[in-house]
Amino acid sequence: MTGISPKNGCCAPPRQSRTTAVEQSFLDGGVHLSGVPQAVFVPGGKSLVGTDSPGIRDDGENPLRNTEVKPFRMATTVVTNAQFKSFVDATGFLTEAERFGWSFVFAAQVPANVGGTEGVAKAEWWRRVDGANWQDINGPATKSDTWFPDHPVVHVSWNDATAYARWVGGRLPSEVEWEHAARGGLGDVKFPWGDDEPDDVDFLPCNIWQGRFPTSNTAKDGFLTTAPAEHYAPNGYGLYNMVGNVWEWTSDAYRIKSLKKSVIRRLAEMKGYKLSKGGSFLCHRSYCYRYRIAARSGTSPDSTTTHHGFRVAWPV
Repeated sequence: MTGISPKNGCCAPPRQSRTTAVEQSFLDGGVHLSGVPQAVFVPGGKSLVGTDSPGIRDDGENPLRNTEVKPFRMATTVVTNAQFKSFVDATGFLTEAERFGWSFVFAAQVPANVGGTEGVAKAEWWRRVDGANWQDINGPATKSDTWFPDHPVVHVSWNDATAYARWVGGRLPSEVEWEHAARGGLGDVKFPWGDDEPDDVDFLPCNIWQGRFPTSNTAKDGFLTTAPAEHYAPNGYGLYNMVGNVWEWTSDAYRIKSLKKSVIRRLAEMKGYKLSKGGSFLCHRSYCYRYRIAARSGTSPDSTTTHHGFRVAWPV
């Protein structure tokens, strides 16, 4: 056990220190077709954000608000390994995990031959693994066993995601855009498919945890970690895996309107954090009930883990 900060350890712990990132000025914002995800049109107009039935009140989920959103295009899936590889091959981009030399890996994914690893206080399932990155997902020399072209790219920071989005001529979606897209035209619903709750038995509409977190995952849905990015049924707008599978970066800062002293103290330790949406394969109702549309999490922009990816949006 080490002194790695546990501030946001449930979903994505921050790095203990911030080193200076290398400025990668070659990014030109042009469109490079070989690495561009397929996109769908998301109509604008009146929309909703938040909920009047919050699952985690201190996350700032409530209240339900009416808003307006302009039409935009959104990638049908999160960015895949193959798409991100096109970006890296074309630009020589190095992710922050590669430049730091390590990233966070969920404990059950750490191979035995990696040896001892540092853990996150109060979230021991997050282990610092030297050599873990978007290619060697679980640590050095693990690409052949863990890297699949059609799965979400992981170990990507907010800064990495922003760089890729610029490369394909897009951007990260805002929270309002993300929720509007996730609802798929259904209005005030809890999930992209409606209000029916996933379970650990026979209703498995998304890739989340089944069993007892963090020690026992039955993988009833067929996946211990990520599923292919285009898996399960799409929502009403044709978007896949808007909840579960991997967390998705947004363009927004992480903010909560609250007068509670505990929330104010927590936010003071999360200055500069970015908002993530959607939950991941590690979420379960008994522990991290954040695979709902209104759920939200704050993450350090240089944080990288095995369950965090991103999706791109484009203006119309």
